Parts: sequence; structure tokens; C-alpha cells
Amino acid sequence: MKGTWKAAIALLLLLALLPLTLLLTLTHWVPTLAGIWLPAGTRIALDQSPRITRNALHIPALRYLVGDCQLAQVNDAELSHPSRWRLHIGALDINSACLSKLPESTPTPGAPRSLAEWQSMLPNSWLTIDQLRLSPWEKWQGKLAVSLTPSMQELSYNGDAVDLQANLKGQKLTVKRFEAQVQADKPPIKLVGEFTLPLVPDGLPVNGHVVSTFQVPNPSALVDAELEWRENQGQLVVMERGNTEPLLDLPWELTRERLTISDGRWNWPWLEGIPLSGRLGLKVDNWQQGLDKMLISGRLNVLTQGAAGKGNAVLTIGPGTLSMDNSAMPLQLTGEAKYDSLVLYAVLPAQLSGPLTDPKLGFEPGSLLRSRGRIIDSLNIDEIRWPLAGVHLSREGVDGRLQAILRAHEQEMGDFVLHLDGQADNFLPDTGSWRWRYWGDGHFTPMQARWDVKGEGEWRDSAIVLNSLSTGFDQLKYGTMTVNQPRLVLEKPIHWIRNQQHPSLTGALSLDAGETHFSGGSLLPPSTLKFSVDGRDPTWFQFKGDLHAEAIGPVRVTGRWDGERLRGQAWWPKQSLTVFQPLVPPDWKMNLRDGSLYAQVAFSAAPGQGFEAGGHGVLKGGSAWMPDNQLNGVDFALPFRFSEGVWQLGTRGPVSLRIGEIVNQVTAQNFTADLQGSYPWSESNPLLLSDVNVDILGGKLSMLQLRMPQHDPALLRVQNISSSELISAVNPKQFTMSGPVSGALPLWLDNEKWIIKDGWLMNPGPMTLRLDKDTADAVVEDNMVAGAAINWLRYMEISRSWTKINLDNLGLLTLQSTVTGTGRVDGKSSTVNLNYTHQENEFDLWRSLRFGDNLQAWLEQNAVLPGPRCQAGKECKEQ
Repeated sequence: MKGTWKAAIALLLLLALLPLTLLLTLTHWVPTLAGIWLPAGTRIALDQSPRITRNALHIPALRYLVGDCQLAQVNDAELSHPSRWRLHIGALDINSACLSKLPESTPTPGAPRSLAEWQSMLPNSWLTIDQLRLSPWEKWQGKLAVSLTPSMQELSYNGDAVDLQANLKGQKLTVKRFEAQVQADKPPIKLVGEFTLPLVPDGLPVNGHVVSTFQVPNPSALVDAELEWRENQGQLVVMERGNTEPLLDLPWELTRERLTISDGRWNWPWLEGIPLSGRLGLKVDNWQQGLDKMLISGRLNVLTQGAAGKGNAVLTIGPGTLSMDNSAMPLQLTGEAKYDSLVLYAVLPAQLSGPLTDPKLGFEPGSLLRSRGRIIDSLNIDEIRWPLAGVHLSREGVDGRLQAILRAHEQEMGDFVLHLDGQADNFLPDTGSWRWRYWGDGHFTPMQARWDVKGEGEWRDSAIVLNSLSTGFDQLKYGTMTVNQPRLVLEKPIHWIRNQQHPSLTGALSLDAGETHFSGGSLLPPSTLKFSVDGRDPTWFQFKGDLHAEAIGPVRVTGRWDGERLRGQAWWPKQSLTVFQPLVPPDWKMNLRDGSLYAQVAFSAAPGQGFEAGGHGVLKGGSAWMPDNQLNGVDFALPFRFSEGVWQLGTRGPVSLRIGEIVNQVTAQNFTADLQGSYPWSESNPLLLSDVNVDILGGKLSMLQLRMPQHDPALLRVQNISSSELISAVNPKQFTMSGPVSGALPLWLDNEKWIIKDGWLMNPGPMTLRLDKDTADAVVEDNMVAGAAINWLRYMEISRSWTKINLDNLGLLTLQSTVTGTGRVDGKSSTVNLNYTHQENEFDLWRSLRFGDNLQAWLEQNAVLPGPRCQAGKECKEQ
């Protein structure tokens, strides 16, 4: 008996310890046992032992692997049975890249085949997953809730970017709500519909109708989509609200072996200036055997139209495969596209490879993009070539050799050729690297010049570096100016660091030019402008530099560019006027002897505003000597503003010109003039020349004001000009004259006929006229009749003279003079009246003042004999 009890107790202990042992070793035997029913090559792994409580089974972590690839991971799973079976999972992560590695399985005999059989086997249960993630589409993660009964299955899925409510009754699937937030700043895509599923769930629904609403970007437009099919045929139509032309119309047919889209149409009217449309055909063979075994082929054509006509480009697709592991899809784009006057030609054979999650597009030999036409009204593109063979595009960027050749011309500016050649290494803006060099040349027709450019640089990650630059002209000819060999080069490489926290732009350049010649003989010595830039990026930087031409300068320049407006200042320090001697043409024979110059200018330039500037320049104590005249004591102040093509002269004070002395055949002193107003002038913004004064010939010339545009004449006043000084300056040999002359000359600069109208001169005091003895004797000898009158002009005291002056705009000067005086000969006196009329072109006026050579002929023709002289109580006698 004792042996029997011992055996019974041992059996009871074994039965008690076995469940505990099995529970403690779940992580070892459950995966092995489950492997009996799992597909070959797959397994599960338990990192922690499950826990059984009174109400539930807890599984902390479970992993499902296909080989070494983790297909799914379950965290915090709990199985319970409150009123029906309930499976709650805290998190489920699925790696879609492992799906393609699942082995094919053979259908198990007796397994349910129809949809109704599957539904009848479903227990009354709930399935909830708090966080469902499907890699690599983590954006669409959310919470899944499923309610299952044999008669109805309901599904709810909610996340930040997606919301789905659907149910299945028998073969009828109803989508009550579907919203997907594709773009953060756009309304979500919405979809509702009903489907009839096949009896055997091994294909698509046999019938269905889906309606969707979404918004397309650029521009924002509301779009309705409708998908409807019966049996194995259907149609997808996408329409813009309020438009009768469909954006997409795809008739399709589906068999067990092939999905066919035939004669599809598409239309995209929103691309600015380029409405696109075309046709689409697509075939997908083996569509039921999974993505990796689908054989895809198709053809898409794109129709464009512009000023150059119609264009047609065709994209040939496949035949090839798309795979989550390694795609192999041949592609070729052939044809042309036309936009306005621009034509783009393409022959681009390519191969799409790599996994769909990270595809790679490689261009094959013969890949070439070309273009010709007109981009802007004035620039004609003769040809642009982009060879793309060997270039690869991927998520990491562009890899391979990048080249471009541009040939273009502009009708008035000239033609040019530019080359670009470089190497990209997984390049995208601010990632990877792209090294390049460029070169080219051309003609600049307006200035009869040929130019060239070359340089090299690199874009590595967030740094763009221009290592070298050299561009210039062989010459620049414009008007009367010729600049020899101007050239812009780098003094210091330009570095642009595109860092969001600490962006920077630094560098230095030098603009050098040879001698600048002017047609009049002036010469500017070789000049150099050196400047540096320092800022944030090409849209915001400061610059400073200086300009000098041998002894001229330096002119210091500083400023900044803010992406919209260029602002700056220029200072010309005080400098001797003599440094400008090379600018004086040798033919002038002018020697700059003294004086100093300084200036300051502020300027700005912007689109829509143009160029604006303001400042002042000052010349002090200037002196210039020429063989026949001298200018001494020249002071000149020029305050100005320039805007919209108009000069505003004299902003805070008038433009002031002061000349201490003008030494010529006649010496003038104390010349003053002020100028203020607009140039070009207008009625609302006139130009005023005022306070013109000069001391000359012992008297004074003055003009109070000249206004442009002119409505009234400017009165030029002549005050007490000494006739003796005038005669001394003119130096006629035939006569001398002394005494003052005054008058007024109404001056017109804007009159259809007159320059001077009704001007006059008179003597405010006594004057004398004395003829040269030889001249008078010659007249008497040649003409005895006139000789008697001439004798009274040998010495005449003029008591009154009046001269009327008119000058028309053809240059014809008319003088009408009346002279009354007393002639004295051999102690006798007689009243003399002279009437004088003279006409001559004003361009010969100075020469006409030297009328002494013609005085003899004039006196013979114009002298008037004095009348009879009578004495009281005596007989009148002829004189």
C-alpha cells in the first residue's frame, strides 16, 4: 500500500508542476509548436514570457520573422472574454519590405474558400490596436477597431492623417467615411462608396460605385472623382467642379491575367500658359500574383501647343516590373513640347531600378535634351543641349556628369556661346556635391566688342564657392569713348554658406581697364575698381571698394544690396585739379595749373524705380591757361539729384559758378551765375538761370533771370561799357572811339524766330570818334564829293547815339544806328548826322567788329553832308 500511495503522490506532484513548468518555458516551446502551422521559412519569437491572469492572457512582446527580416512586432497584447472574445494590442509594427519574402503556400484541403464560409467561421469578437504602423508609411499610423460577427464585420481606423469607417454584410461592402490628409495645408481627400465582393475572395469586387472629392494644388480647385464597374469592366472619371471637360477618363477591363486601360484621356489645364492633354494606355499582366510578378507596359502621350505650333511627346513604359525589392522598368521619353515660342526636344531612354521605397532612375546612352526658340521677346535661343547619358536620379540626389551648351543671340546686343561641365555626387540643394567649370564667348554689338568668360566653382552641402572668375571685353566703344580691355576677376573666392542659423557671403573682385580714349583727344589712364562683399546671401550683402585711375582718385564706394534695392555712397576726397590733365585734349593746349576738387554722392537702384542719385561736387580755386586766354579763380558748386531720368539741379542751394578772372582779348572779372531747377525742364518744373553778372570793358553785363521753358525774354543789360577799351581790344587801325555805352538786349532761347528782338544800345555820356589821318586822306583823294563830308568826321564829338539790334535764329544780325554829333575841322565845327545799317551772320559777329578795313567804303556810301549853317542877321553859307 505504501508504494501505491507514493506513486499517487508523485503523479499528483507531476500534474501540479507540469502547467507551471509549461508556463515558465512558453518562450521556448510556443515558437517551436507554432512553427508547425507557419509557412516554411517563417517563425515567431517571444522576448518575454506571457502572463496568465484570472481574466486574460498577456503577451508583452511577440515578433514574426521571415528569415532574418522582421515582418511584424506585437507589443502589449491581451486576450480576454468579457462578453465575446476581445484581442487588444498596444502597438503593431509591420515592415512592408518583408512581405515580398513570404514563401508561396499551397491551399490546405478542406480550407474555407467562399466568403460566406470565411464569415461563418468568425467568432463574435473584437480586435483593437492602439497604434498600427506600416513602414515606410508612418504618416498613416492610427488606431484600428474591428467588430466581428458571422453576419456583419465593422472596421474603424483613426489617425492624424486618415479616418475610415466601413462595414461588410455578406458580399456588400460599404465605406461610410474615408478622409485622408495628403497635404497639411489642403483640405483632405474624401471618399464614400459601395462594393459587391465576389463569392470567392480571390479577386476584386465584382461590382462597385465610389464617389470621391478632393482638392488639387496649384491652383486650388475642387475635384470630383467617380469610379464605377460591373463584372470585369469599369470606368474612372475625374471632373473639376463647374467644368464639362474631364481631367481624367480611364476605361478599364480586368481579367484573371490582365488589367487593361485602353484609350484613356487626361487633361491638365492649370499649368500657366501650357495647357497639357493626351492619351493613356496601360497593361498589367499577372496582376493577381503580387507586385513583384506584375509585368507592366504602357504608353502616355503629352500634347502641347504654343506660338511655334503643336508638340507631341510620348512616354513609353516597360515592359518591366516594379518591386519593393528591386524594380526593373525601362522608360523612354521621345518627342517635343512647345510653349509660346520655345520648343523642347527629348530623346531620353532610361531605366528605373531599385526598391519602390527608394527608386533610382538612370539615363542610358543617347539621352539628350535640346531646346530652341525664344524665352523673352529679345533673346533668341539658337540651341541648348543637355546630354544626360550616365546621369542617375535617386532620393539621395543627382549623380553623374552634368553638361550644358547654350547658343543664343539678341538682335541688337549680339550673339554668345556658353558651356557648363561638371560632376555631381548625390547632389541636391544643400546636400552632396557638384563641381563645375564654365566658359564662353560672344559679341557685344552696341559697343563693337567681343567678350569672354571662364571660371570654376563647387556646391558642397550648404556651401557654394566660386573659386575663379575672369570675364571681360577686348574693348568697349560707345559714342566718343573707347575703353581698352576691361576685365572683372576674383581677388578672393566668393563663399556663400547657406546655413539657416549662420548664413554668410564673402568675397572680393577687381574690375580693371586699360586706357580710355575720347574722340576729342582726351585720355583716362588705366583704371581699377576693387571691391569686397560681405553679407548673408546674394539677396543681402554689403560692399565697399575704391576706384582710381593712376593719380585720379581713389573714389571710395560703400553700399548694400537687400534683394530689391541697391543703395550706396561714393566719396571723392579733396584732390588737386592738375591730376585731370590727361582728360584735357592736347589740341586744346590747356594747362591745368591750380585748384582742388571733392565730391560726395548717394545712389540707389531698384526695379520699377530705376537709378537715383543725389549729392554735390565742389571745385575751388581752379585755374586753366591757354595760349590766348586764362581762367583764374574758378569756384564751382554742384548740388544735384537724379531720378527717373531727370536732373534736379540745386537742391539745397543753386548751382553756383564764380570766376575771378577771364583773361582774353578782353579781360572779364567777377563772373557769377546761379542755376536751379530741372533738366530736362518742363512747365511745372522749370530751369532758372539767375544773377548773371560780369565786369568787362570798364562796365558791366548782367542778366536777372532766364527761365526755361521761356515765355518772356531774358533781359541782358549792358552798363557803361567803355568804347575805348572795346576799340583797344578790337584794335582797328582806321579809327578810335571813347565814351560809355549802355543798353538792353532781350534774349530769346525758345522762340520760333528771334534770338534778340528789339535790343538797343546808346551812349549815356559824351563820346568821341577820331578817324585815322591816312584813312580820311585816302577817302578824300578817291572821292572828292564825299571828301568834303569826310573832313567833318576826322574828329567828331557824339552827343547822341541810338542803335537798334535784332538777331534771328538763323544767325542774321541787323544793326540800325543813328548818330548825332559835332565835327571839328581846322577850328571850325558843324553838326553831323550819321545813319548806319549793318547786316551780318552772328557767327561772324566778332570778325564783323573788326570793320575798320571796310570803314573807308562805308563812309563813302553813308556819310551825310552837314546842312547850311546860318548866323543871325547874315546870309546862310554852305559848309
